[in-house]
Amino acid sequence: MAAGTLTGVGPLLLVGCGKMGGALLHGWLAQGVAASDVLVVEPAADPSRISIPPGVRVVDAADRLPGDFVPAAIILAVKPQVMADVVPAYARFAANDTVFVSIAAGTPVKFFAGVLGDHAAIVRVMPNTPAAVGRGMSVLCANDRTSASQREMCGKLMGAVGAAAWLDDEGLMDAVTAVSGSGPAYVFLLIEVMAEAGVAVGLPPALAQQLALETVAGAGELARQSDDAPSQLRVNVTSPGGTTAAALEVLMAADGLPALMQRAVAAAERRGRELGA
Repeated sequence: MAAGTLTGVGPLLLVGCGKMGGALLHGWLAQGVAASDVLVVEPAADPSRISIPPGVRVVDAADRLPGDFVPAAIILAVKPQVMADVVPAYARFAANDTVFVSIAAGTPVKFFAGVLGDHAAIVRVMPNTPAAVGRGMSVLCANDRTSASQREMCGKLMGAVGAAAWLDDEGLMDAVTAVSGSGPAYVFLLIEVMAEAGVAVGLPPALAQQLALETVAGAGELARQSDDAPSQLRVNVTSPGGTTAAALEVLMAADGLPALMQRAVAAAERRGRELGA
């Protein structure tokens, strides 16, 4: 996204400025949102824990918001387990043209409608942690009270920290969570086990770690930039009868990585449905 894409967007109210909220905040400012157009509610505004850019106003509770402040969007970036305690304080804004954006996993639109009222514009988002380096993946789903202009604004807000896509069927959000929301952890595990396997065949730990990390990062970037599908990129690097083929024979066995990943994603999707029930 080009710098300045979000010029004129606001005012914005960010509720919670932890790792994900902070990543969003810095992304918005980098894309043109004026610091004076952002207000943050963060009870634990500890400089050692969070980074609030200069010019961004911070209050420690909803009742400290200026009386004349009417946000175009309220981004709820607090943990799912505290949403029930946090959201009611902002219900008064539902009567305005304010869209509520939640990044809480497993918390459905119906929960927010129950607190804010059926007239509230609500967008549910599943982001992921690479947003911290501007390479996140966010999937959004809106209720029917959300206008086209509000959808466009929300897409731009999430696009400021990576790629963004829309879903019409909220029922698929648990599957999204299982693939991209939880997905960074799978990749981090891959780096861990590749490094450990390198050590097991004799590499020094530091070198094994570097080889695993840079290989995963580089392969991901190659896949992102290439016109070839990942399956073709895999074929391209696999010489018949070579070392890669020997490794893939193990990884692609009936009980290998494809089956293991399907079970892992299914478990994550199932847990997401349980949390949202």
